Amino acid sequence: MRETPDRSGPWLLAGITLFWGLNFVTIKYSVEEVPIWTFRTICLLTGGFGLLGIAKALGLSLRVPRAEWRPLVIAAIGNITGWHIFSAWGLQYVPASRGTILAYTMPLFAAVISVLWLRQKMTGLIMTALASGLVALAILLVPIRDEIVAHPFGPMLMLLAAAFWAFGTVALKRYRFTVPTAVLAGWQMLVGGIPVFIGWALIDIDFDPRPISHVAWMAVAYSAIVPMIFCHWAWFRIVAIYPAAVAAIGTLAIPVVSVIAAALLKDEPIGLSEILSLGLVLTSLALVLIVPALKNRTAPLPEPE
Repeated sequence: MRETPDRSGPWLLAGITLFWGLNFVTIKYSVEEVPIWTFRTICLLTGGFGLLGIAKALGLSLRVPRAEWRPLVIAAIGNITGWHIFSAWGLQYVPASRGTILAYTMPLFAAVISVLWLRQKMTGLIMTALASGLVALAILLVPIRDEIVAHPFGPMLMLLAAAFWAFGTVALKRYRFTVPTAVLAGWQMLVGGIPVFIGWALIDIDFDPRPISHVAWMAVAYSAIVPMIFCHWAWFRIVAIYPAAVAAIGTLAIPVVSVIAAALLKDEPIGLSEILSLGLVLTSLALVLIVPALKNRTAPLPEPE
């Protein structure tokens, strides 16, 4: 009998596309006034304890088997430590929309790591989708290529964040976890956040919150609650449902949402290149999500033995 596939993946991808796309703009608002270490500490503590609190309220055990702690730490270094430090740091030097584009080169890193670490086969469909998505990102980067060459520090930080996130994504596929998704995500935030908490204690311990504007605090609240709790839970579910490379390609629509949101909220420019990029991203998503689903739907049922 054919197993019933988990059909929540596309809906979860739609959710993280919208909310993470908006989050890059709110991060930009946040780090303009709130120090990086303070901002990330608030987000990780809110997300970690929030997810574990929800899991506890649902009657789930918060215990992680001893054998799963090492893989959890390895995944957390990529998904939480590297990603959160370098992305927030990089957004201090690049516009929100362009920073998002650079960060979402993650699928390229994930595809390479998947082949090297998981020995995962790269099908023609996945490679075509990856190429389409990366061309979409390249189109958005062309107008600022001179700026990137002249001031490479911020872009390099965003690419480093992308590489760490890709490593963490593949690590989630490499190791087998038996704990519920909310518990896995919550512990990763708290464990992966330890270097961030130490950084806050050493660097931002004298932070004075009084001069911070209401707009910045609202941006911090959004980033700490919606992306950290819902989006991280949804992302770990997506990685469980799809191969690492396919899950990574599924994130390519996020920078398009970020570009549009930045245009609306921060008056950053939008034009033909953004529209063309959106079309290519939608093509890549269709190749890895819709086409395989249609093939599975039309495939004949196996003959009973």
